[in-house]
Amino acid sequence: MIKSTIERSFYILAVSFLFSCSSKSSSGGGVTAPPPPPPPTVHEWLFENNASWTEEFNTDGAPDANKWSYDVGGNGWGNNELQNYTDGQNASVSSGTLKIIARKVEFSNTYTSARMVTKNKADWLYGRFEIKAKLPKGRGTWPAIWMLPTDNAYGGWPNSGEIDIMEHVGYDLNNVHFTLHANAFNGANGKGVGKYIGGATDDFHLYRLDWTSYGIRGYFDNEKVFEYLNPGAGYTTWPYDKKFHMLLNIAVGGNWGGAQGVDDTIFPATMEIDYVRFYPFTR
Repeated sequence: MIKSTIERSFYILAVSFLFSCSSKSSSGGGVTAPPPPPPPTVHEWLFENNASWTEEFNTDGAPDANKWSYDVGGNGWGNNELQNYTDGQNASVSSGTLKIIARKVEFSNTYTSARMVTKNKADWLYGRFEIKAKLPKGRGTWPAIWMLPTDNAYGGWPNSGEIDIMEHVGYDLNNVHFTLHANAFNGANGKGVGKYIGGATDDFHLYRLDWTSYGIRGYFDNEKVFEYLNPGAGYTTWPYDKKFHMLLNIAVGGNWGGAQGVDDTIFPATMEIDYVRFYPFTR
């Protein structure tokens, strides 16, 4: 009985010692814990200081045919728009600015305008774009400064993306929009922002896109108003890894621009562009 008690006591002490050693080892005593993960890398979005492509609109007459072409036709353009885009009759350069002019055709219910494009003349992948513009005024106008994919590598709209640097609908005076469209978000559900810019239709303002492999930022008068970071989830949320080209146009009416009708007394309605400048992305 005594021997059995002594043996039990010895056994309990031995087990307690082994347990305490095991606990100490598992809690890190004398063992180096793995380091915590590093903080996320913060990329500084850098661009060249000098523009590698510019359009200053300093030569009077027709826009430079080496830089611009025209989308033509009047098929509604997927938005029930009312204008017929012409091959240059509604665009001209004078006094240092490009004028895109939307007109109502006399004695009819039709309209003409211009949709200028750089496709296959200037196509870009990443960079900073600066466009200084004065917007048309009047209910029914729908001017835009925007970008579309050149090759539609991921399929037709919206799969290959769209970048709207500036959109304005005349019935919502001076409320200017920056919007992205992709497979996962498009149309009325596009990712974007609207911001009030006093005098957008009376004065020139700067509209800017910073486009990198990391993400996209939108600026109005160098104030950042929008940011979308590349989620790394494939083309449905990031189709912006292919070349895009620029478009400048005034639509008339349409699902958005004509939501409150068209005021025919406003024509001719003009969007003026002072310059377009592109700065390459460096890293």
